[in-house]
Amino acid sequence: MPPTTIADLLTLLVREPGRPRLTWYGDDHERVELSGAVLENWVHKTANLLVEEFDAGPGTRVRLDLPGHWRTVVWALATWRVGAGVVLDDAPHDVLVTADAADAGASRARDVVVVTLAALARRSPDPLPAGAVDAAAAVMTYGDVLAWAPDVEPSAAALLTPAGATPHAGLADLLGAADEPGARRLVVLGADEPLGSLLAVLATLGAAGSVVLATPAAVADPQARERLVASERVTA
Repeated sequence: MPPTTIADLLTLLVREPGRPRLTWYGDDHERVELSGAVLENWVHKTANLLVEEFDAGPGTRVRLDLPGHWRTVVWALATWRVGAGVVLDDAPHDVLVTADAADAGASRARDVVVVTLAALARRSPDPLPAGAVDAAAAVMTYGDVLAWAPDVEPSAAALLTPAGATPHAGLADLLGAADEPGARRLVVLGADEPLGSLLAVLATLGAAGSVVLATPAAVADPQARERLVASERVTA
């Protein structure tokens, strides 16, 4: 049976803790691979930050102003783990998570987080507006184990897009959406927008598979694309 909650999904991921679950190909040949255990650690660290810094929980809206990226997946899973909602449009929100320090400075959100997308960044390379949290520096200070999280309310909004809202109870349908459970290795080529990437990740991880995300630049050359698919043993 597929998992029905994000907590269930994280438990599934660490049943095979060393197995690659999320692989990222960025511009300039950047490659990041997260095993089930490492992905869970990142989610727990980020969830701890959301709860302790922003008191996030059911009813909290977290705007992910990020591209399709492995860090976007982490922030979405962490947001859902604490029962909050991911906003992927310009709807009102409480917390803004953005890769653009300039947007952070102009935001009217209650709380602002600036995410540096580079894999090895320890802090933001750009000056941050007053009060903004530097995710690269802050997330690493939190524990790998989830200290505490509020109970998830099934009817609370989990995903808000221009098409409408999905409640937390509806995440079960997204986690069970894959038609090929098991050892599926999915590649999302040209993952430059977050919604499609998140839906593909949820469905594939929920079916005990793994995902490769690649930016448009990483697969612009057809030969490079073919090499990526072959080297990652992609099945879909």
